Amino acid sequence: MTVRVMVVDDHPMWRDGVARDLTDEGFEVVATADGVRAATARAAAVQPDVVLMDMQMPDGSGAQATSELLAVCPGARVLVLSASDERDDVLDAVKAGATGYLVKSAHRDELVAAVRATAEGQAVFTPGLAGLVLGEYRRIARDPGPDTPVLTDRETQVLREVAKGLSSKQIAARLSISPRTVENHVGATLRKLQLANRVELARYAIEHGLDDD
Repeated sequence: MTVRVMVVDDHPMWRDGVARDLTDEGFEVVATADGVRAATARAAAVQPDVVLMDMQMPDGSGAQATSELLAVCPGARVLVLSASDERDDVLDAVKAGATGYLVKSAHRDELVAAVRATAEGQAVFTPGLAGLVLGEYRRIARDPGPDTPVLTDRETQVLREVAKGLSSKQIAARLSISPRTVENHVGATLRKLQLANRVELARYAIEHGLDDD
């Protein structure tokens, strides 16, 4: 099935170049947009599978655009493609609902692979960026609130691997357990965290720094 992609960026040459590269790789670029309002309106109309989202736009931030876009297009997955690698930008994007975050220095092959992985529901991050939020998880772990869910050590291990985008089979091999056991831990963790699926689970793990070894 062809992956339908929307590219959101306020720089025409960059936006058109990315759209052209993705088209050449077999993706269907169904829309482009240069701001928050345009992105929301066009996503509602075309319902893309993956949205490549810049973080800085004339009428708002990429985090704002991500949140508003997912409200009208809940089936989309947002992959941020930004010049910024600041911790706050990464956190803001994840909290708004982005599945992954790449910096614009990524090579074309990395971008193409990231879009494919995002379409498959994996959490994709430029190496090192997800680790920026590890301190936030450690803060939460030291001073948990009354509503902070408690995960077992094994659930935390599995969650770390989910955050890296690994399949149940790959996680099972790493942890020397069966794929069915992995799925059982994933299901238990989803229920504890009141999340709907692995994408949301990976997003939670990234946000709380659990992807870091």
